[in-house]
Amino acid sequence: MDDVLTAPMVVEFPFTRSLGPVLSAFLTGLRERTVLGVTAADGRVVVPPTEYDPVTAEEIRDLVEVGQTGTVTTWAWNGAPRRGQPLAHPFAWVLVRLDGADTALLHALDAPEGPDSVTTGMRVRVRWAQERTGAITDIACFEPAPHDTPLRGRPTSHPGTFAEPVTSLVAAARLDYTYSPGRAQTRYLNALAEHRTKGERCPECRKVYVPPRGACPTCGVATGEQVEVGPAGTVTTFCVVNIKAKGLDIEVPYVYGHIALDGAGLALHGRIAGIPYDQVRMGLRVEPVWTEGGRHPDHYRPTGEPDAAYDTYKELL
Repeated sequence: MDDVLTAPMVVEFPFTRSLGPVLSAFLTGLRERTVLGVTAADGRVVVPPTEYDPVTAEEIRDLVEVGQTGTVTTWAWNGAPRRGQPLAHPFAWVLVRLDGADTALLHALDAPEGPDSVTTGMRVRVRWAQERTGAITDIACFEPAPHDTPLRGRPTSHPGTFAEPVTSLVAAARLDYTYSPGRAQTRYLNALAEHRTKGERCPECRKVYVPPRGACPTCGVATGEQVEVGPAGTVTTFCVVNIKAKGLDIEVPYVYGHIALDGAGLALHGRIAGIPYDQVRMGLRVEPVWTEGGRHPDHYRPTGEPDAAYDTYKELL
């Protein structure tokens, strides 16, 4: 059996949102070493504050300042921190009900003595980051507080006004994972590295899938028979791209199309070049162009053959 390929993959994009008056005050307050909550309609103090009452869904604006010490309500140990987490060494994720608050805040607890030192009900306090920008990370983490640390009383009203308030938040959404294409596509990718294109034929309907899927989606049976297709093919449909993509070194306008390789039962997509963009057409016969060391065609160019008749590719549109 062929070795199955795997590769690390990252999906990442920055997400920017504007902040209303409540979240703006909360994040700006963290920058100024102040923790704010909001009073709900039933009198409960919600931290972190929400813009709308969690029970009535009415807008709420009554900001209050709560304490910087609190009580752990529940926790879980993180023995193997990942990239981007608050601490690089093992720590506990904790829900902390700050003094004066009625809800709990999720954050990290620095517990250098290990999980045996963490208990529900233990007293903790905020450890502020050295540099603060108006984000939840302005609280670097929580740390154990002395057992005799007094409880702060009821929260005090706060106007929520600060100099140079934070008005927007940029969150870097990121997903790290390991991708495996499976046995069928591993064979396909290995063939591409040799400048060949392989599909798989369904034993019942005889359709050749490129790229192969390992099974026929119509018949529901395995597709084990390897079939080499192409290299030439026919443009079935296409579009002209007029917006330059970030990080893609291709000048606009350019053409991206669906190409039915000879012998394939469906079309794959690829860039079409070597011809003015406004001369690309359905039925155009093309062939792959490979770059040195490339694992897939860089683009497809015209072969110079006459255009294919519509009836030869109409079922592949």
